[in-house]
Amino acid sequence: MAIKVDIYTRNMELNDQVRDYIEKKVSKLDRYLNNIEETRVDLDYIRSARNAADRMIAQITIRGKGYILRSEESANDIYIAIDAAMEKIQRRIERYKGKRQRGRGDGTPASEVVPGEPLEEAETEPIIARRKQFELVPMDEMEAIEQMSLLGHDNFFIFYNVNTSSINILYRRTDNTFGLIEPKIG
Repeated sequence: MAIKVDIYTRNMELNDQVRDYIEKKVSKLDRYLNNIEETRVDLDYIRSARNAADRMIAQITIRGKGYILRSEESANDIYIAIDAAMEKIQRRIERYKGKRQRGRGDGTPASEVVPGEPLEEAETEPIIARRKQFELVPMDEMEAIEQMSLLGHDNFFIFYNVNTSSINILYRRTDNTFGLIEPKIG
């Protein structure tokens, strides 16, 4: 089954050679994950990047039932950026598959695996080091941007949007604009 690839560009022209290269690379993803519903590749050229080696950006997003995996890489050449993003998305696929398929698999309870000995924690498991609770004050998007700067939150801000009656996440993008995440239950 061939994967349909949607390619979007910003600040650059997409030629047939780059399109063919992307389609050839991305079509190999179904070897790793066979239930991919949507594949999107975003290419961008940032003229004002601090480092000349970070001007070409390739972002790959794959979407399937119950998951979204994304990778983004930058380089001075679009082919290098695409290759690096492909390597990163392959690692993320392997990690995602490992989390889903990890376990005993035969249905035996954990207490019967090694009787009398406590189970050891895996070293790679993430640890939640801190939990926070806070009150969400209803506000619109412009108030959220102002609160974000007043609180000194440089990366993101969570707020209750009075216009949509839902919880939104405001974040600062690399080009110093803002992005808004509006979660939906899927």
